[in-house]
Amino acid sequence: MEMITKEIAKTIVRETSLRLGRNVNIMDMDGTIIATKDEKRLHTVHEGAVEVLKNGKSLTIYSHQDEAWEGAQPGINLPIVFKERIIGVIGITGNPDEMGDIAELVKMATELMINQEFIASQLEWKQRTKEMIIEQLLKRSPSYDVMNRGLSMLKLELIPPFTAIVIRIDELKIPKQDFIQSLEKVFGETYVITGFISLNQIFIATTGLEERDLLTNIQSLARLLKKLKIKFRMSYSLMFHELQQLNKAYSDCKLALRIGDPKTEIISFAQLEVRALLYQIDKSVGKRFSNRILQCVDKTKAGTLEAFFTNDLNIQKTADALFLHRNTLIYRINKIANETGYDPRKFNDALILQVALWIYEQE
Repeated sequence: MEMITKEIAKTIVRETSLRLGRNVNIMDMDGTIIATKDEKRLHTVHEGAVEVLKNGKSLTIYSHQDEAWEGAQPGINLPIVFKERIIGVIGITGNPDEMGDIAELVKMATELMINQEFIASQLEWKQRTKEMIIEQLLKRSPSYDVMNRGLSMLKLELIPPFTAIVIRIDELKIPKQDFIQSLEKVFGETYVITGFISLNQIFIATTGLEERDLLTNIQSLARLLKKLKIKFRMSYSLMFHELQQLNKAYSDCKLALRIGDPKTEIISFAQLEVRALLYQIDKSVGKRFSNRILQCVDKTKAGTLEAFFTNDLNIQKTADALFLHRNTLIYRINKIANETGYDPRKFNDALILQVALWIYEQE
């Protein structure tokens, strides 16, 4: 940090003056007052500050000495130090004998505020860089030069295997940066690049994590989100070893969230991969197939089939799930078999009916 920005200086003056009931001045490396409660002194040179900058020591000015220091008033002027370098001067107006240890405490508080501002700006810069890298990774034709420069600045290395994770959340009640840091701590900062890709959608690219560790971390991530009382749905891709595949992995995650059970919080694309294949066939071909198979199937029958397939073709479990008597369910299944020509109790017929239902749900 080469200098104290005017915004930081104004904040320091406002907060400190309010608590002390005294005027406070902040001077830059030229000794010019860049923030003060006394507007008449703004942008004037404070000779006392120039002296502090010259010798690196605090300067106390009493009322009988103020004429010796042009632009100065009685008070104490102290160097502001950041990373062992003087970056400005803070001056507190008033009788030095009445201040006691106040001046040193104000100096410490000022340096702490500047340090916190620096940390915040560094975190913000790092996050912007990560989101720039994510933007490149999600492109079909990323600029690897741009991406590698960003990775070099962050001192990160992307090593396989890779996995894409997409999280959709409702309302976020904590600052975004704090939220991102919490997510990264779950995996370890060297194993992920994380960032918001829309208002309520977070993208995570994991690097160098084997499947066992990945699954453990995903469960930990879910526990964290629940602890923060954030409603979410999360999907994760198949593992892959080429960065060029990340765009496809991201698309797979979005599709998993789209076609997965809305009540399921964690969705693995691997569990939906067969169903996802149907999104790659010609829509007109799929629609023709679905219409032919399901032409006699209404919403009630479709719901019965879905429940039957969800419960692994188990009659009793399906009857319980639908709150039906076992015989009523068997009657429905027989009716479906007679009307469609496909018996859902037989594997091959069940597969045909399931595929037809999946295609129907795409429409």
